[in-house]
Amino acid sequence: MKRPFDPLVLAIGIISPITAVLVGLFITAILLWASGKDASFVFGEIFRSAFVENFSETVVKAIPLALTGLAVAIAFRVRLWNIGAEGQFYAGVLAATALALGFPTLPAWVIIPAMLLAGMLGGALWALLPAILRAWLEVNEIISSLMLNYVAVLLADYFIFGPWRDPKGFNFPVTATFSDSARLPIIVEGTRIHFGLILALVVATLLWLLGRTRWGFELKVMGDNLNTARYAGIKVTRNIIFAFLLSGAVAGLAGMSEVTGVAGRLQQGISPGYGYTAIIVAWLARLNSWSILLVAVLFGGLLASGFTMQRIGVPSGLVTMLQGIILFCVLAGESLSRRLLYLRALRRNNEKKGQE
Repeated sequence: MKRPFDPLVLAIGIISPITAVLVGLFITAILLWASGKDASFVFGEIFRSAFVENFSETVVKAIPLALTGLAVAIAFRVRLWNIGAEGQFYAGVLAATALALGFPTLPAWVIIPAMLLAGMLGGALWALLPAILRAWLEVNEIISSLMLNYVAVLLADYFIFGPWRDPKGFNFPVTATFSDSARLPIIVEGTRIHFGLILALVVATLLWLLGRTRWGFELKVMGDNLNTARYAGIKVTRNIIFAFLLSGAVAGLAGMSEVTGVAGRLQQGISPGYGYTAIIVAWLARLNSWSILLVAVLFGGLLASGFTMQRIGVPSGLVTMLQGIILFCVLAGESLSRRLLYLRALRRNNEKKGQE
């Protein structure tokens, strides 16, 4: 059953994220000017670098952001605050790397699907613990999923510095390079854009279709009100676990696509914080699958322009600062939007009582 069209909700959905980005850029511009930098020149160079000269690199950076953004959106729609996408990303990386290093002679038609499934399974299993703790023991999933991020990163470091370290790597903390058959194919010649882009489009489509199924409707009801969902006979505990597992699986898929499509080996810091940036991407897109793809391109451009910022004397931390400002503005806008809708509902209710 579709909700009636509400122009105010539509207007808020469009204006709120745009305003958040504009306010974030404005505050960043003030900070740049205060430090003696020409904000218009800096923004111009970032735009030229990310969206004109090196757009293919922007797309490469957008792929893991899109997949992890879709991953956290699955959980957020059910009001499950999965902050563990970073750890689930690393779990997918580790699972895919284990197969790539363990079976280097397998043909691509065998190893690629196997790594895809392994990456998703790794991410899902990493999400299983916070899912069970939340569903059965009502343990706050923010804390449990966040703590597992650090465990995953340290586990990756253990393998990089330990059993998987490449003896021919000149003492650098990296594994051996994957065989060509264990690499995702490049889909745009002359660039690094790989098959992960297709995976992101497929996942977005499947999640859009999922929202039109019975299970998708159950998740939507749970996101609106858990008590209503229980009253309607929806199996809340089961759905919490399934939603968390699906969220983790997509995040693990992001890790698999990054290590096999871009890096070609496990190395320290393979993620610059994709799982955390994904939270901003998902909220800015208001958890809409197609919007997440577009916002991922925007933030991919910010990440891809890091070298340009260093060249013009701007700290690369500017990107992280801008992301934080935008997240703050998005959350503030979300809170204000809910307040406006609440006040409107309260006013209408009072008007009805007055007419009676």
